[in-house]
Amino acid sequence: MPSVCRPPTHTRAGLLAALLAALLACCTAGAAAAPGTDAEIQAIADHEVASLVQYYEKLHASPELSGMEEHTSADLAAQLRAAGYEVTDHLGIYESPGLKGYGVVGLMRNGPGPTLLVRADMDALPVEEKTGLPYASHRRMKNAEGTEVPVMHACGHDVHVTSLVGIARVMARLRNRWHGTLMLVGQPAEETIGGANAMLRDHVYERTARPDMAIALHVNSSMPAGTVGLAPGYALANSTQMDIHVRGVGGHGSQPQDAKDPVVLAASIVLQLQTIVSREISPFEQAVVTVGTIHGGLRRNIIPDEVKLELNIRTYKPEVREHIVQAVARIARAAALGAGVPEDRLPLVSVDPSEEAHALYNDPALMERMRPALVSALGAEHVQAHPPIMASEDFGEFGLDRKIPVAMIWVGAVTPESIAAAKAAGTSLPSPHSPLFAPVPAPTLRTGVVAMSAAALALLQ
Repeated sequence: MPSVCRPPTHTRAGLLAALLAALLACCTAGAAAAPGTDAEIQAIADHEVASLVQYYEKLHASPELSGMEEHTSADLAAQLRAAGYEVTDHLGIYESPGLKGYGVVGLMRNGPGPTLLVRADMDALPVEEKTGLPYASHRRMKNAEGTEVPVMHACGHDVHVTSLVGIARVMARLRNRWHGTLMLVGQPAEETIGGANAMLRDHVYERTARPDMAIALHVNSSMPAGTVGLAPGYALANSTQMDIHVRGVGGHGSQPQDAKDPVVLAASIVLQLQTIVSREISPFEQAVVTVGTIHGGLRRNIIPDEVKLELNIRTYKPEVREHIVQAVARIARAAALGAGVPEDRLPLVSVDPSEEAHALYNDPALMERMRPALVSALGAEHVQAHPPIMASEDFGEFGLDRKIPVAMIWVGAVTPESIAAAKAAGTSLPSPHSPLFAPVPAPTLRTGVVAMSAAALALLQ
């Protein structure tokens, strides 16, 4: 592109047309320079990536369980302060005893304009790492019940936190290119589906700022690093936990006629529960009913009094969830009555509200505002459509039941070569929550920082 825009020499008759063409060329050149913002983002990200990888490896090696993110949150708060943000920390009120609030909010106020929330979750999982990485976690902690467990960042939250630090640095450097308030949130206790509501219960918006919109990223082990995935509309499912206490009448294993066997009854209920999705829910709706645990009995020759079933239900629409909850209770009761269980020993069915997550609905309009910035920053071939999945998250709680639009993007976290090798072998790569889950740090972090910074610049106008 020439450094000076001037009309070439023409005859008098064509001078006006030439001048107009030259002015149009100048204007077009100026418009084409707008994506230079992306070049600045990329340059800053490239400059920061080495220190971000160091931060990531330290974070990966020292994970903390949900509601216990003391050092993770303190480190994040220090990073945000160093980048020039006004920080409020120790946010969060839990209903469960023994958990402290470790939520962090960093604010950068940059004149009038919208307020954008960017979230990163901070907690790790009770998983024993088996990656063999030089920075692998060997940490053990006592959980809320006092039991010592291994701890691992097996869901990529270390990538999320490190990306947030990178975003903080980029946006601070580019303050002349945006207006409004940037609100960077370190959220605790996502894995137990309680951290977002704990922060809201502690009046986070009243104590810091109320966002006009909220965005987040999540690593993805099915996509190559360098790419992002967009899923407008329903992207993640409701998660509902239910317990069924199947009660019977105990007795000797040799005299089943004198008992009402809750083991047999529980087995019957498990099988009947599988008909809810296949026969009561429209095939055009998405739903999953999983019986995750069965606990009952102490010895093989004793018919126990009770068997406990623990269920996990995933849906998108609230009305589908409610139908399944009612169907579970109906089936359990009917099965017990059919087995002749006395009225005072019918199953006790309950919903556990402590780990309930609402479906994540990615606001389509907000995603469409982000899409051009992502395409400009990463290239169209690196911005992919992604189908909704049945996993769950509590990021959507920050949207206050859709009063605030929210959107989460997927960020590829593995090499293209590993995807190709797994496909050729007919196997799957280790996914989040696996002890072998290992994002490739530098390209994943760079993509997260570039993508989210580009989106933030587009939204803070």
